[in-house]
Amino acid sequence: MGRALRADAERSVRAILEAAEQVFAQDAGASMEQVAEAAGLTRITVHRRFANRQALLEALAVSAKQQLVDAIEEARPDAAPALVALHRVTANVLRVKNTWRFTLSHATAHTPAAAALWEEINTHTVELLNRAQREGLLAPDADLEWTRQVYYALLSEAINRPGVQQDPAAQDPDALATLVIDTLLHGAGPRG
Repeated sequence: MGRALRADAERSVRAILEAAEQVFAQDAGASMEQVAEAAGLTRITVHRRFANRQALLEALAVSAKQQLVDAIEEARPDAAPALVALHRVTANVLRVKNTWRFTLSHATAHTPAAAALWEEINTHTVELLNRAQREGLLAPDADLEWTRQVYYALLSEAINRPGVQQDPAAQDPDALATLVIDTLLHGAGPRG
């Protein structure tokens, strides 16, 4: 997929990736034919875009991680105080994680492109946590690498908590972002 795709080819790729996310979430061992059927395309069309299942998994990993990068950048974290930026980024990331639940929560293909995107995500996150620390939201001696790992774990738990898939209100990214940030900044202890 090195050269630019025509608009119809881009739509086909997007349909295949979205269908693959849904199909693999139901059956991680699903075939390319099942993905094609779910996408409303022929198996030949899917194979024209992705030579094999591994290539499809690699494209899923890159696409989902690119959407995370885009979500972080769309939040414009440098244009607001750290707390507001942290909330915007968290809500946007939760939206993407909810859409790409399978791909982002399972071991998918690790390609150089996916690794580079993951590094970009980590860099954005640490930059935001550095700002939060400078603005007094995090303790001056907080280990930001540990804080990043805890933040990622909270994001995962927010998306995967029991009952969240059955209750649309429990999936509200803004409410979940508030929960994640409140827990990150204040823990579970009493306030006051």
